Amino acid sequence: MRVFRKLALGASALALVLSACSTGGGNGSPAATTGSTTGASVTIKIGSDGFDEARVVAEVYAQALEAAGFSVDRAGIGLGTRKVTAAAIESGQIDLKPEYIGSALSFYGGTSGNSSDKNKTDLQAKLDAVGGGITVLDYAPAQDTNAFVVRKETADQLHIAKMSDMAAVQDQLKWALATDCPTNPLCKAALKSAYGLDPKDVTLLDACSGPMADALLKKTVDVAELCSTGPEITTNGWVVIADDKQTQPADNIAPIVRNSLLAQVDKAKFEKTLNDVSAKIDTKTLAQLYYDVSVNKKDLKDVASAWLKSAGLIPA
Repeated sequence: MRVFRKLALGASALALVLSACSTGGGNGSPAATTGSTTGASVTIKIGSDGFDEARVVAEVYAQALEAAGFSVDRAGIGLGTRKVTAAAIESGQIDLKPEYIGSALSFYGGTSGNSSDKNKTDLQAKLDAVGGGITVLDYAPAQDTNAFVVRKETADQLHIAKMSDMAAVQDQLKWALATDCPTNPLCKAALKSAYGLDPKDVTLLDACSGPMADALLKKTVDVAELCSTGPEITTNGWVVIADDKQTQPADNIAPIVRNSLLAQVDKAKFEKTLNDVSAKIDTKTLAQLYYDVSVNKKDLKDVASAWLKSAGLIPA
């Protein structure tokens, strides 16, 4: 599931990295605009989870809405964990946030699977009953999923390319798995039932976290549970082991929005604006946006603006 991340980028870049907790809402973002020509009396309160990937997607949505004539308040960007942002959108503290639909479905007590369409439908059913109703708009092709990652020399030495290769060598490896792995059906149960994996040398750490990536970087562990678009994977030349039996759920990103807001704006124009943006965010794009903010240390606003212009979604 998508959680806070602090990256492990190797000794030369590690000191430059900020934890997700320090990248709060709106840093480096333009102030909310006024004078909207569409729903002029309504200001859309955009929020996001605290890590850079979620923050930059929220900024992309914010700028696209502004270009379409809507007024935006960014105070909720980088607000906190999913527990925090879920409460915020349910209560009306924020109106809109980018969400990972598979992880959100699990958060709300559903069972996420490999079908993006079904995950969206099932999440919508859950959200119909909370906070006065929340709508899931079109999901992006982009996915950021749980991934099991090793250093390249480990993959080469043990001839590991897919998770099915791991069973024969699992006892030669030190594993770092998510703290909830023993009870999370997507972790321990899935590894055992699909791949016959029941590793004995296991350290439990927060998934996708700095300590998780640091452990792999420092060779404290040989296998780490990270997030598939994490910049630390590319920076360090690590290998994502293919989930060949598809145990991890589809986790496309999509905007979710309060129904009370949709009732106050030009709904058709609002939804089309966001859906057109989402349609162009594939996994490569998502990873690059994240990389530019977290590794290249580019300004959040500039990264979002440059991509929107390059995609033809706002005027150049």
